[in-house]
Amino acid sequence: MKVVIAIDSFKGSLSSIQAGNAIKDGVKTVFPEAEVYISPIADGGEGTMEAIVGATGGEIVRIPVHNPLAEEIIASYGIIPESKTAVIEMASAAGLPLIPAEQRNPLYTTTYGVGEMIGDAIEKGCRNFIIGLGGSATNDGGVGMLQALGFEFLDNKGDSIVFGAEGLSDLAEIRIENAMPELSECTFHIACDVENPLCGEKGASAVYGPQKGADNDDVEKMDKWLNTYAKLTKEVIPESKPDFPGSGAAGGMGFAFLSYLNSELKSGIELVIGQTNLEEHIKTADVVVTGEGRLDGQSAMGKAPVGVAKIAKKYGKKVVAFAGCVTDEAAECNKHGIDAFFPILRTPCTVERAMECDYAYENLKKTSEQVFRLLK
Repeated sequence: MKVVIAIDSFKGSLSSIQAGNAIKDGVKTVFPEAEVYISPIADGGEGTMEAIVGATGGEIVRIPVHNPLAEEIIASYGIIPESKTAVIEMASAAGLPLIPAEQRNPLYTTTYGVGEMIGDAIEKGCRNFIIGLGGSATNDGGVGMLQALGFEFLDNKGDSIVFGAEGLSDLAEIRIENAMPELSECTFHIACDVENPLCGEKGASAVYGPQKGADNDDVEKMDKWLNTYAKLTKEVIPESKPDFPGSGAAGGMGFAFLSYLNSELKSGIELVIGQTNLEEHIKTADVVVTGEGRLDGQSAMGKAPVGVAKIAKKYGKKVVAFAGCVTDEAAECNKHGIDAFFPILRTPCTVERAMECDYAYENLKKTSEQVFRLLK
């Protein structure tokens, strides 16, 4: 028997690799001779870099960058040497968890650190980029990132605007001629699973600003500033499209990538599956195992488990999913290729206990064992 395990992380508990190993232990208890292949996966958010680097034998680079408050931190990104590809999660430099709750305010947070990571990777010879958008603390339209790469965003005195969405209030001119020349040789594949435009009632500010600490007045101002930014961008890059689906992702980072860099937006899970060569392994599998920390209605809307199941069903494979917990809406997953799913908790306990790494590992292992006894 060949079992392919492609399970997302149980956030706050098990990593994708740890969850895969727990399932493997359960499988091996029942089928000691089974061939078990673990492919770490993610849907473009947290864990994407580790999943791709782990599956491709890449290396992890740690460098000093500036966090959303422009304070120096150490951030990590991955490099796949053979293809000169850098794998970057924007949240590692501009993510909401990097800021204490009381300091969260998108008026003042910047994506500058993301640009520093891209620039470092370019200096190390990378020309292909995989960027995971998600979990951002920012609403600066990606301007901070672009500033780090040499693009100039100036006020009416010719000075650089300050970091954060508030800096856009003074934006009067954009200059692109001093951007890193190597950018013309680079391609960017952006993992993005939202379709919000840059501005408007479904735009970056209105939909995601409140999650980042913005009040109603802030949202109105930021939307106005992003609209001005889009108009000035149009003057230097006529083909820019602020209404393009995904432009509003990560506080307008989608717009920055699409307008200023050679980029395309892709489904996060499809991008990860393509990079990890998972489909080739699924072709020869007897059983495919997937899952994530919580299976719910959102899981059926293109998240990692359903993305894996979609590939598996192309080849008529049986698909089993495990989750830390499930909701009634998770039944939708059965309509999208997951034949059966199983929550792993075996006795009542607190959420804190359920998420303890060792406890979750043992629960996942033993649940896996029981499911595979049924398949024996």
